[in-house]
Amino acid sequence: MMAECDLALLEIIKNGFEAIADEMAIILMRTAHSPIVRDAMDFSTALCDPQGQNIAQGLTTPMHLGSFYDAMQHLITEYAGNIDEGDVFVGNDPYLASGQHLPDIYVVKPLFHESILCGWAATIAHHVDVGGLVPGSNSLSSVSIHQEGLRLPFLKLFRKNVPDTAIHAIIAANVRTPDLVLGDIAAQCAAVQAGDRAFADMLRRYGREELHFYTAALHNYAERLARESIRSIADGIYTFEDHIDGLGEQGSPVVFRLALHVQGDEVTADWTGTSEQVAGGINAPVSFCKSNVYAALRSVMGADVPNCHGYTRPIKVVAPEGTVLNCTYPAACGGRGITGYRIVDCVFGALAPCLPESVAADGAGGSTLPSFSGVYRGRTFVFSECVMGVWGGTAQHDGQEGVPHMASNQANVPVEIIETDYPIRIERYGVVPDTAGAGKQRGGLGILREYRILQDNVYFGVRSDKVKYPPHGLFGGKPGAAASNILISQGQESTLPAMPLDPIILGKGDVYRHVMAGGGGYGDPLERDPVHVLEDVRDGRVTRDGALSAYGVVLTADLDVDESETRAYRARMRGQHS
Repeated sequence: MMAECDLALLEIIKNGFEAIADEMAIILMRTAHSPIVRDAMDFSTALCDPQGQNIAQGLTTPMHLGSFYDAMQHLITEYAGNIDEGDVFVGNDPYLASGQHLPDIYVVKPLFHESILCGWAATIAHHVDVGGLVPGSNSLSSVSIHQEGLRLPFLKLFRKNVPDTAIHAIIAANVRTPDLVLGDIAAQCAAVQAGDRAFADMLRRYGREELHFYTAALHNYAERLARESIRSIADGIYTFEDHIDGLGEQGSPVVFRLALHVQGDEVTADWTGTSEQVAGGINAPVSFCKSNVYAALRSVMGADVPNCHGYTRPIKVVAPEGTVLNCTYPAACGGRGITGYRIVDCVFGALAPCLPESVAADGAGGSTLPSFSGVYRGRTFVFSECVMGVWGGTAQHDGQEGVPHMASNQANVPVEIIETDYPIRIERYGVVPDTAGAGKQRGGLGILREYRILQDNVYFGVRSDKVKYPPHGLFGGKPGAAASNILISQGQESTLPAMPLDPIILGKGDVYRHVMAGGGGYGDPLERDPVHVLEDVRDGRVTRDGALSAYGVVLTADLDVDESETRAYRARMRGQHS
């Protein structure tokens, strides 16, 4: 087929699809009401072909990249013969709609041309609350999805352009912040409507048959490039094991075991041996597992590989039923995001021996998700954010700070937004010295975020990780510092687990202090240029003691490198380690 294509036109059409998905993303972001969508940007947009296969995704959340396909297959199968112009569908349930978790609500619109279904405009957004046991609907203690909030199979939110007021009313009645939730759903509706208009313009310009032809060609082109990328990896079975700390004070670690089989131009991610699903909210539906595997592998392919369904064709995912990566009804999955991050980390860990120039040492393990709720200014508030983020070192550079995990592409909510809208003051926000894993290229420093509560009776919960299992280094690099959660109340400090199960009620003046884990180092720390260590000390990233103990760099009283003493000290350190 590719020989018959005008490759220039294929590129133009691909860019047109991507522009539509990006326009949808911008509209959703600019019209959203809640900080977690508007500021943290926890959402995604996609343009799909008539079969529900992605043909473009907005520059949003990579871990959503492969999730649309399973949801679309569910919707298309369920509503076959009952899809009309002007319909808009809504759904969220992992079991009833092939969704991810209940806070992630899909809003999807079929796209017609001359009464023929020609595609879909799709959005997914993390909503600030969908009911359930705890504000924010990320209950880690839930043992059943029935405890997690409002379950929506795919329903018609609009029927032939007429809103179903009953569905709107049901949603409003079941969430703690109906103004924000309905406002964000309206933003999703505006985005898919914009996608409809823009796609209609492309259909008028190129015609339905030609656009259909080039859509199929785009999938084939993406598949061909993906296969070329996979073929460049040496055949073999690459294994890796990683962990989530576990739930609560005494929770058992959740084990992830990956065997990545590379054979020719195909790859299989086999998760056999991964922990069974748990009695808590961190289980992942298999669609989410696949989506994260796709995102991780896409990140090591060339930049010219289109972000469409075609690139996933050479990738197979094996996740046994009943495990934390393919949970079965009625397993809870409200906090499944941490599981997705670990999927990506495992893929990178497995690829490190064969693609050492393409992957980073381990980072902070994904976002930390604190949630606060109470009554403020006469109204119920729920505030959740995704605190980002630290990377490990790479072959080319030190680990970065203040950046999202590769799988998320999200952002920290600005301090001014938090302090304007909620009874919270951000006391401190920055990086912590000596938390980076030492290496020839060091990891990023741990991020500190400290919240002071300004009134009584504020609910608090948090989903974090890397307290027991800090980020690993690569090729001789050292692990980063572990994460910590500290609660300060009436002058007394107490340490919280990574994922507390019991609700915590904060009072006026209480402080929650979170320090993210530092990124792992890459390469032998004793090979790091002493000048770079000196620069880190001068910048406050590494202390004098840290320069000596981690890197063997001896500094003079006037803060310069003592070259002869450094050579001697490093020689002694190498001798001790030999």
